[in-house]
Amino acid sequence: MRIFFTGGSGKAGRHAVQYLLAQGHQVTNADRVPSGLDVPELLIDLTDAGQVIGAMSQYAGWDDLEDGVPTYDAVVHFAAVPRILLGTDGECFRQNTITTYNVIEAAVKLGIRKVIFASSETTYGVCFAKGEIKPDYVPVDEDHPTVPQDSYAMSKVCNEATARSFQARTGCDIYGLRINNVIEPHEYAENFPAYMQDPATRRRNIFAYIDARDLGHMVDCCLKTDGLGYQVFNVANDDLSVGITSDQVIAQFYQGVTVRRVMRPDETFYANDKAKRMLGFQPRHSWRDVLE
Repeated sequence: MRIFFTGGSGKAGRHAVQYLLAQGHQVTNADRVPSGLDVPELLIDLTDAGQVIGAMSQYAGWDDLEDGVPTYDAVVHFAAVPRILLGTDGECFRQNTITTYNVIEAAVKLGIRKVIFASSETTYGVCFAKGEIKPDYVPVDEDHPTVPQDSYAMSKVCNEATARSFQARTGCDIYGLRINNVIEPHEYAENFPAYMQDPATRRRNIFAYIDARDLGHMVDCCLKTDGLGYQVFNVANDDLSVGITSDQVIAQFYQGVTVRRVMRPDETFYANDKAKRMLGFQPRHSWRDVLE
């Protein structure tokens, strides 16, 4: 497929782009800074609607001078201010919401029938909350309430509403990925020993994670699955990001929280069942492959 990918220069985007290339897709990266990857790149300001629709409807690389303006099969939108505390709260919200609006609007106006966009684990209101907020129940699935307190998560909830409205207007497929904490392969050896020593450091991430390579696999699953309309999916690996069991996590951190099913000893509290059932998502990587 020919894919217009925003944010391919970021942590999650770089790995997703490389995975998609390995599957045989053609990718154009739209970002503010170069990725260093061997793909056509357009350096644009996604908050400018004109630049967005212009980038999607122009030559992307030198080969296009021979082949013509590319027709994209799908848009993958990962570009965003990636968290709070990088600038002002208002600017985080403004950039994240307007870029998502601009990208989806341009895609549907150009007749692109599939859009995949990055939402976030933060929508459930746990990650960036003041103090400690526990989930309403575990495992946390896509039906869990999304009432966050911070500007980043608010922007993601707003983006989901925007996407749902565009899907209702056009009937195209728009899938939102509620991505958990993205972990690059080298971070297992660097960071996870500390998580084993102090599991509480993973509380805000609901004791979950997503390997960057498996995130790329998730995007590919979305590209290959048509006809679902508007959907949101949790994106996480199958196992906990700590060395204690699920029963121990419940006893230490989730007392009084409803546990909706019997859980495997190493099962993630960030349920990925929907992605497996509807998309064929099968994460392949684990910190346990690196650390014993």
